[in-house]
Formats: sequence, structure tokens, C-alpha cells
Amino acid sequence: MTVPASGHVSGVYPARCRAVDGGQRPDPTCTPGAVQDAVTQATIGSTICRHGWTATVRAPESETTKVKKAAMIAYGEPASTSSTTELDHFVPLELGGSNDVRNLWPEPSDEPGRGVGNSKDEVENHLNAAVCRGQVGLVAAQQAIAADWTTAEQTLGVAR
Repeated sequence: MTVPASGHVSGVYPARCRAVDGGQRPDPTCTPGAVQDAVTQATIGSTICRHGWTATVRAPESETTKVKKAAMIAYGEPASTSSTTELDHFVPLELGGSNDVRNLWPEPSDEPGRGVGNSKDEVENHLNAAVCRGQVGLVAAQQAIAADWTTAEQTLGVAR
């Protein structure tokens, strides 16, 4: 699903969502993923491959704080885990993901002691670099990370 580019959060969560795969992936009904229509293979040089670009499309904390609370409620996550839960872009901004709630979910940290840090963040950065180097196409990277971020690098043949 593609949506217009925006530095603001859009959409509303359904009432009930459930993370899958031991909490590593969002509910596909609530968070199927969504990408910005302005980010295409033809525009990566002026969008995701331009240094600092994600900061131009990232929603402000004044919005994401509220959305994180709504996401945690929808996903049944206790408020006490807020400090170790990231409002994650399922398809990352680094790969053209959107700020629509269909692409945002409360991802628990899988790295104890790192706050909201998560090993998925490294995969996102690595796939962005692979797309920008021309090793893999944008849509393939988006689809691979949405299918299973834990195997996306291997699936695409760009394992570190």
C-alpha cells in the first residue's frame, strides 16, 4: 500500500491487535506496512539515499508519543514497557516506509539494556545501504523486510 509523503502520522488503529512470531512482527491485519508514494526506484537519489532525508519525513515526537500510546493499547502492551518499546516503522523510513498507522507498531526491544534499541535497526540501515549501492531494488527490499526482517538480508543476498 502506498500513501502520500507526509511528516505527520495518519490513520487510526483497530481496537485489537496481536504481535506475532514471539513479538518480533506486527499483526498483519493492523500493521500490514505502507510506503510513501513519492519514494520509488527512480527517486531514491533524492529521497532515501540522500543523507538526512528521513529527518525531513519523520513525524514529530509530539505526534508519535500519542500514537505510541494508542499503538500499545491496541496491541495490549502494558504501559510499564513504554521505556523499552519503540514505535517502529514496519517498513522503515530508510526504505520509504510511511508514517501511517498501518506502518507503525509498538516493537519491544530485543536488546536488553538498550532502551528502545532493536536489532532490526541495523538491518534497516544495511538494507538502505544495499539499495543505495544498487545491490538490490527498492521494492524487493521493502517486501523482504515486511515478509520477515530477521531473514531479509539473507533473502536478498546481502547478508553481512
